[in-house]
Amino acid sequence: MSENPATPATDATKADAPEADRPETGAQAPATAASTAPQKAPRLGATAASAAVPRRGEPMFPDGTGPAADPAGSHHERRIRSFQPRRSRVSPSQADALRRLWPKWGRDIDGLSLIDLDAFFDGRRVVLEIGFGMGEATAQMAAADPDTGILGCDVHTPGQGNLLGLAERNGLSNIRVANGDAIILLREMLAPGSLAGLRVFFPDPWPKKRHHKRRLIQPEFVALASTRLAPGALVHCATDWEPYAEQMLEVLSAEPTLENLHPEYAPRPDFRPLTKFEGQGLDKGHVVHDLMFRRRP
Repeated sequence: MSENPATPATDATKADAPEADRPETGAQAPATAASTAPQKAPRLGATAASAAVPRRGEPMFPDGTGPAADPAGSHHERRIRSFQPRRSRVSPSQADALRRLWPKWGRDIDGLSLIDLDAFFDGRRVVLEIGFGMGEATAQMAAADPDTGILGCDVHTPGQGNLLGLAERNGLSNIRVANGDAIILLREMLAPGSLAGLRVFFPDPWPKKRHHKRRLIQPEFVALASTRLAPGALVHCATDWEPYAEQMLEVLSAEPTLENLHPEYAPRPDFRPLTKFEGQGLDKGHVVHDLMFRRRP
């Protein structure tokens, strides 16, 4: 079971994946008699946040105060990706959190400049988490380790807003959110040796064989990520899809700059919270595999 949204279908991927096999893109449903009927007037006192879902073709944050729909734009290469942006069904509270907190705690992955992690996190060591879903587990880990900064990278707009809201409500000043492609973030916006850790929990398993190339944990990705890790940094992955766990183990073990902290899979660590997605998988009989590797000196 995947907690993370899957990847945007570019022209190359559209030809590869039939319509029935593509993940949900968040496109609006065809108009019905109910949807075309006159709308009721908004309640007295309603705010702009109540218009959380824009009309087709309209930007969700036209004033630039929230995450961009395509932050890297056309100045980066088109390729098959492992994620699918979904910007619909943002609740009023999530939209409000994004509008208020994004300018301070958010960053679009535009690939144009390095992020000064020391300044962005007030001098904390920083762990990159790729794909945080709705952010509940991320917030719990941030609360348990306030001296470590967590840079959460995702493309799921409701989850971005939810995590920022959780951070504010719980007084968590060690969470930041990056919106966009993790590969561009690693390659263009993070300095070599700048990360104290990397977490990838329950990425989309892309179970069909023809879609395996879309999986995030590939040799090229691991080699790139390793260059951004400081010596001794921990790489922690988890999945409840056993074939993907086997691929993760093979790929991580083959990276010469990493060493496995266990003979194969790691026992589930206490510091990784149980998410509702993981619980649903366990209820279905799935076996969760953790993998913990360390960056060699």
